[in-house]
Amino acid sequence: MPDNIELGRPGPKAGPAEVDTIEDAPSQALRDPPEFIGKDRAVEFLKAVGGPITVTAEDNRRILRKIDIVILPIILGIYFLQSLDKTALSYASVFGIIKDAHLVGDQYSWLGAIVYLAQLVMQPAGAYFLVKLPVGKFTAITVLCWGAILCIMAATKNFGGLMATRFFLGAFEASVAPAFIAIVQMWYRRSEQTNRNAAWYSMLGVVNMLGSLLSYGLAHIQSSVLRPYQIIFLFCGALTVVFSILIFLILPDSPIDAKFLKTDHDKLIAIERLRMNQMGISSRAWKWSHVREAFLDPKTYLWFSMITAIAIPSGGISTFGPLIVESFGFDSFTTILFNIPFGAVQFVATLGSAYLATVWKVKSVLLIMLCLPPIAGCVMLLAVEHDKAHRGVLLAGYYIISVYPAISPLIYSWSAQNTAGDTKRKVTTGILFVGQSVGNVVGPHLYQPSEAPRYTRGLTSNLALFVVLIALVCVGVFSVRILNLRHARRRAQMGKAEKVLDLSMEGQKEVRDKGQVLNESEAFVGDKAFDDITDLKNEDFIYIY
Repeated sequence: MPDNIELGRPGPKAGPAEVDTIEDAPSQALRDPPEFIGKDRAVEFLKAVGGPITVTAEDNRRILRKIDIVILPIILGIYFLQSLDKTALSYASVFGIIKDAHLVGDQYSWLGAIVYLAQLVMQPAGAYFLVKLPVGKFTAITVLCWGAILCIMAATKNFGGLMATRFFLGAFEASVAPAFIAIVQMWYRRSEQTNRNAAWYSMLGVVNMLGSLLSYGLAHIQSSVLRPYQIIFLFCGALTVVFSILIFLILPDSPIDAKFLKTDHDKLIAIERLRMNQMGISSRAWKWSHVREAFLDPKTYLWFSMITAIAIPSGGISTFGPLIVESFGFDSFTTILFNIPFGAVQFVATLGSAYLATVWKVKSVLLIMLCLPPIAGCVMLLAVEHDKAHRGVLLAGYYIISVYPAISPLIYSWSAQNTAGDTKRKVTTGILFVGQSVGNVVGPHLYQPSEAPRYTRGLTSNLALFVVLIALVCVGVFSVRILNLRHARRRAQMGKAEKVLDLSMEGQKEVRDKGQVLNESEAFVGDKAFDDITDLKNEDFIYIY
């Protein structure tokens, strides 16, 4: 074993018959002997290379920088393109697609909803594939497929064709965001996850800014063959197809497979720094016991209810946002430009709230605070007269509502950081995205073009749901604190420390200032981290709120 690897707690060492050199470890770690079946892949890798190592603050900082340089830009780019592709319809709505495709009644609403209906249908299969398949390659293929579908959508000329292509667009996009949550869990400590989840989700705001400018520019291209919205579809789809090739070449399937981590020592650090997450990295083993627990765990339905409560307003506003602004009395091009501040508020609110949640080590308070501006914005749009004299006030109300996208990544992070067991994590994430899909299907149907300019039904229902979400967050805090008390009692009964410091939530500065080791805690807490057991079964798991 190289001299630069410092052992922490004693780990199982590999004898000569098992591993000839440490360089052979990765290939041998990919096999599945009976002793490793059902456990996280990290267990086999750790045994192959000689056991766990001590991760210092400097080790953590160095490896985190490498991970951020390679992993983060890829997932930011993917979500930017997904958001751009999904919102292309809303930009197309102000450039004549409703008239050209002869859309009547609630057909435009169905074009917004069908994407999420397809995502709802595909969530069970997506959860299974995310457990069983290499996540990097799987993600690259799905991105390639949806980019191709968007290009095809430029050729559709009626409601039926648009519905078919939008369905397949949603089907191939269904696993992308759940894959991101899995990737963030696989690479980052819990204290780092909220900011990273917020980073990729903040691309919604970037899309509303750059996408508006992009659509503005593309729509000015003069063509005797293509309509402006067809040019938008073709450009976005082609860009997505090209980016999928980069994903296939760059995005690794796990820390064990990462080519950018040049040595086994770096791979060990990337794995061991996650020990106190109590979540492992990846098992590739589908466990029906985890599925059962996910469906029986009350927390699952709490997260589901929260995400559904925010997805309904999100689905309606994202589909009808440009039409709402147009109802203030602006022309098509001005409407697109006025959507830019909406995106800026989204971007700042998403990253700002994640930063505060990380510094304060609390999400529940931020979630409640983020519900207040949209409530005020809905009231303003409902109460103020929709005429030219009040356009400034109406725009202010619309921009205040745009804080709401910051809520979703905090809910995803809260759920992900409170769920362990590879299959259970991905099933729970799938259930959450079913809730998001349901909300996004329902949301656009609460708004009807015939109700312009006030959209009373949509805005009133959105207002009520923000209030409901506040109540659900309070229930969540109470539930999580009860679970922590139960686990503390179980640790005491087993002779472990009843109260332990949650090292997974310690920031880099805290670890450095206190001289802490990131992957070692008192009384054997953390020894089950890579056993692929669920949060309810692991007494060392610490819930956060």
